[in-house]
Amino acid sequence: QVQLVESGGGLVQPGGSMTLSCTPSGNILMIYSMAWYRQAPGKERELVASDITGGNPIYSDSVKGRFTVSRDSTETILYLQMDNVKPEDTADYFCNADVETPEIAYRNYWGRGTRVTISS
Repeated sequence: QVQLVESGGGLVQPGGSMTLSCTPSGNILMIYSMAWYRQAPGKERELVASDITGGNPIYSDSVKGRFTVSRDSTETILYLQMDNVKPEDTADYFCNADVETPEIAYRNYWGRGTRVTISS
């Protein structure tokens, strides 16, 4: 059973920084791509940043230049470095990944999310 566990959320002041992490577990053979999504209260879930294995990161216009997505040297743990955060960045942040397991060649998974609150 593949699981994605997010960590690093919390409260930060506007203009501050925060780093989120997503750690996959389970019998994973290959990670094709990973991404961060967010969902603000009363709004639909939206893509924040994606990182395709061997490709270039993609960012939403709302976070471009402020957020940086990356993975560790094993290409397993996903990070989201959030700089110059704004109140409108307040949301639940979810990790998403497309992975291969011995049982399934390609499947999409979601984490349970971590809450980020930007407020003074």
